[in-house]
Amino acid sequence: MATAAFLPPIPTPRSRITTARHCLLPICTAATGAPPPDAETDEDAPRSARKDRRRIVRIAWEKLVRWSRSWRRRNRSDVLETTRKVVVLGGGSFGTAMAAQVAAKKPDLEVAMLLRDDLVCRSINHHHVNSKYLSEYRLPENIVATTSASDALAGADFCFHAVPVQFSSSFLGSISTHVDPKLPFISLSKGLELNTLCTMSQIIPRALGNPRQPFIVLSGPSFAVELMERLPTAMVVASKDKKLASAVQQLLASSNLRISTSSDVTGVEIAGALKNVLAIAAGIVEGMHLGNNCMAALVAQGCSEIRWLATKMGAKPTTLAGLSGSGDIMLTCFVNLSRNRNVGLRLGSGEKLDEILNSMNQVAEGVSTAGAVIALAQKYNVKLPVLTAVARIIDNELTPKKAVMELMNLPQVEEV
Repeated sequence: MATAAFLPPIPTPRSRITTARHCLLPICTAATGAPPPDAETDEDAPRSARKDRRRIVRIAWEKLVRWSRSWRRRNRSDVLETTRKVVVLGGGSFGTAMAAQVAAKKPDLEVAMLLRDDLVCRSINHHHVNSKYLSEYRLPENIVATTSASDALAGADFCFHAVPVQFSSSFLGSISTHVDPKLPFISLSKGLELNTLCTMSQIIPRALGNPRQPFIVLSGPSFAVELMERLPTAMVVASKDKKLASAVQQLLASSNLRISTSSDVTGVEIAGALKNVLAIAAGIVEGMHLGNNCMAALVAQGCSEIRWLATKMGAKPTTLAGLSGSGDIMLTCFVNLSRNRNVGLRLGSGEKLDEILNSMNQVAEGVSTAGAVIALAQKYNVKLPVLTAVARIIDNELTPKKAVMELMNLPQVEEV
């Protein structure tokens, strides 16, 4: 008899009707899409309850704002005040956008761009426009361009490296005598060197002959044109030197650019390199009109493959879920401004790779990185079905249609 207290009471006829009606309410709601007749909506809730909810939200927001202001006061830095000169190596779209971003923060800061093209130099110096890239945007007047490495690098406090990965070793070797051994290099280049499988954190010190050259990598979901438009953007800087990462954060952060810091150089670099190959795959799916289901499945599989390899190399899973991982993957795979995605789209539409590359005036790093990624995967004994398929398509050993068939016929396995 003691257990009877824990049993529900037998409903009376009235309560049976009420119970039955309430059991049917979810079914009615699901079928019609409308709330049941006697469901309580926000408008029906007591006024005091609505006020309480709004007060909780307001207090949470106010706490966030107070924390933000307090943090900024405690972490004020004189990095920008003490920086007199910044040099940008390379005059492509992203190098130009970063030059403009830094130059706009301090009118008396000298931002020197080291270029190969005399005509582009004259255009920047006389008309404040990069005539080759982002020519519709006027650049700050404190940006100067030169073809002289000694002039560009003399007295620089920070150096932004924006030369494509496959050309970086030879370029850096040619200017190494002008580089101060303590000059921090901020890498904007994403990819792997084809013959050595090296990332920029390995290429820069090796090419300069200085294993202790200060190094930072900047990455994250960011198109140059949106930086020029000063649209809200968030990126991450990673360095093994936390003070250096913090200094670069202060140098770059502005009202339109949020900069987070990280010590996971490997994770940021590998995610930045592999997402370009995945973007080609995403473009192929779009070009073949394979649908949204296929696109979602492919990108999810590609994210897993990037995680498998990157973590084997020592990357942190949290990095791969952050701005330089998931953030950059989403932007590069789903947005038409992506060069690598457009290469894939045209491949999926039936164009030949040589024709595509000859029609482009910028480098799609994923094309050259694909082969290096597969070699790296073999080194770490990791299977990468999607990224391997991209490499075989680029090598003209597999058609996009055949690649899709092969991938769909892989064994049905447990998700990992």
